Amino acid sequence: MSDKMATRQAYGEALVALGKENEDVVVLDADLSKSTMTVGFSKEFSDRFFNMGIAEQNLMGTAAGLAASGKIVFASTFAMFAAGRAFEIVRNAICYPSLNVKVCATHAGITVGEDGASHQAIEDIALMRALPNMIVINPSDPVSAKKAIFEVAKYHGPVYVRLGRVKVDSIYEDTLDFEIGKGICLKDGAQATVIATGVMVHEALKAAEILESEGIRIRVIDMHTIKPIDEEIIIKAAAETGAIVTAEEHSVIGGLGSAVAEVVVKHHPVKMKMIGIQDIFGESGKPDELMKKFNITSDDIVKAVNEIIK
Repeated sequence: MSDKMATRQAYGEALVALGKENEDVVVLDADLSKSTMTVGFSKEFSDRFFNMGIAEQNLMGTAAGLAASGKIVFASTFAMFAAGRAFEIVRNAICYPSLNVKVCATHAGITVGEDGASHQAIEDIALMRALPNMIVINPSDPVSAKKAIFEVAKYHGPVYVRLGRVKVDSIYEDTLDFEIGKGICLKDGAQATVIATGVMVHEALKAAEILESEGIRIRVIDMHTIKPIDEEIIIKAAAETGAIVTAEEHSVIGGLGSAVAEVVVKHHPVKMKMIGIQDIFGESGKPDELMKKFNITSDDIVKAVNEIIK
């Protein structure tokens, strides 16, 4: 797959394929199907698609009811509304009874762009990973996004899948073996490790190229599953490289950096730096400009690695 594609679009395509394979798959949306890309499923399987309107709490409650009746439910809206507005329903109606609902949230992070701070969910991973019984997944490219959707459909229980608006290149081939809870080592190196998630995996790979030109070889890990976090790959990286930089398009509070730090401090303490949103809200702008403004680019990763290995 050479063309760029947003992970939300990959999600939409995966849903249609999944719907053809499994009649128990149903999809709910909050009047955003053209944006979340569930519109393809709605056209193909109109009897299994429900537009709940701009009422996210109701969407999640209905999703819980359908799951309780034996359906595999994909509930979609923007991340800000899925994790924010509907939090209490996700907590009490989905996670508490551990129902089979896949909350697939698009338009996450500051790369939403011009929609601005009100729509840029930078705390959704923190909210969702704090919930008992909830799996949290943040794929980095179209291939891993599609694989993730098929894997979460097999898993019985609540899952939060974080998806983006901006188009990204494919990192993986279609032969990718995607496993929930297992990070992927994309590049090996011994001088430091960058653990990244979502769109930041691309930035981490660019940073690795820049650093290699400076004679510094780093390890790059795609941590697509934030919860359960892959402790084994983190401990191994800490022991073998002695320094870790995390990179996420999310607040540094409660997200990937926090999850990695919890493992590191418990099992193998090493120097760490966190690239992410530094406890501030986003703002309106073009995705690339916002990534520069909020210091979450490959150049920022390079700077962090150079500082931590000195």
